[in-house]
Amino acid sequence: MLDSIEKNLHSMNIDEFRKDLISWYLLEKRDLPWRLDQDPYKIWVSEIMLQQTRVDTVIPYFLAFTEKFPTLEALADADEEDVLKAWEGLGYYSRVRNLHSAVKEVMSSYGGIVPDTPEEISKLKGVGPYTKGAILSIAYNVPEPAVDGNVMRVMARILSIWEDIAKPKTRKIFENILYEVISKEQPSEFNQALMELGAIICTPTSPACLMCPVREHCHAFHEGVQSDLPVKSKKKKPKQVTMAAAVLKDEDGHYYIHKRNSSGLLANLWEFPNCETSIDIVSQKEQLVNFLNDEYGTDAELEPLTGTIQHIFSHLVWNISVYTGQLKPGSSYKDLVKVTETEMQRYAFPVSHQKIYQMSLQ
Repeated sequence: MLDSIEKNLHSMNIDEFRKDLISWYLLEKRDLPWRLDQDPYKIWVSEIMLQQTRVDTVIPYFLAFTEKFPTLEALADADEEDVLKAWEGLGYYSRVRNLHSAVKEVMSSYGGIVPDTPEEISKLKGVGPYTKGAILSIAYNVPEPAVDGNVMRVMARILSIWEDIAKPKTRKIFENILYEVISKEQPSEFNQALMELGAIICTPTSPACLMCPVREHCHAFHEGVQSDLPVKSKKKKPKQVTMAAAVLKDEDGHYYIHKRNSSGLLANLWEFPNCETSIDIVSQKEQLVNFLNDEYGTDAELEPLTGTIQHIFSHLVWNISVYTGQLKPGSSYKDLVKVTETEMQRYAFPVSHQKIYQMSLQ
């Protein structure tokens, strides 16, 4: 397999490939806010946001985030609660917690300047091989490859690579190829052009080959197998979890919310009290009432089921039954925080609990 990749790579006119790709990019590139300059901080923020999130979704978040935290120093000095609130709705919150930690390290160890070498930037929390390559190439014009799913898909088709891109070891194959192929003079434009090509032309399904600026160099196109590449094994089905959540208020209209643990899924975000439930002779509602009493010492009167929501993670699915209820006068609420409706807007909630809140208003 590797011999055929080497053969295809060495038969390729790399200079012409670079020229065709970069020329197309400079003419056709999308007008995206993080392309206005080569500020390493803003490029870093955009690349972290773009991981596992669509460009159209990221744009308003990027604009709002960089308005609130316009410089690396501003983000480093920010309170974590404010940072999480600015990220609210983007998901994958470990990304922004790592970013927040890393910019603090840049302030303390690098004088506020994002490192410009592979060795130093790789030491920062949350900066893996892709983010390293993206920042170094785009901001500093360092010929460092930035290999993500988009890029692997493009290069798998260009060079007819049949290795499974879901396997971690395959990424190294693509990195080694791109060290040879990347433009040494225009690495910023080259990497962004590959990303752009994968986003708008060489898409996962129905690639627009007739519009592709590098189809002459593409082995998959000439072999008619572009729709079969890349090879990607399927993930396991996510685990289904049944849950119940309570939107609790008291007689004065205060809400009662809970902060999640500082590690694990959705760490440090806020939520309405909830628990996993089982299909049992005891109803979900009764299981939730018992949980509220056992966990928080809370005595609450719950209304009938308001509705259910489903929230899908990469590895599990939450199926949440939503109840509203009222705390009985004098009831305890240990480990819950009492807030007004206005105060609650300052806290960062995961999307699932934003949905729960909206459902409770119906």
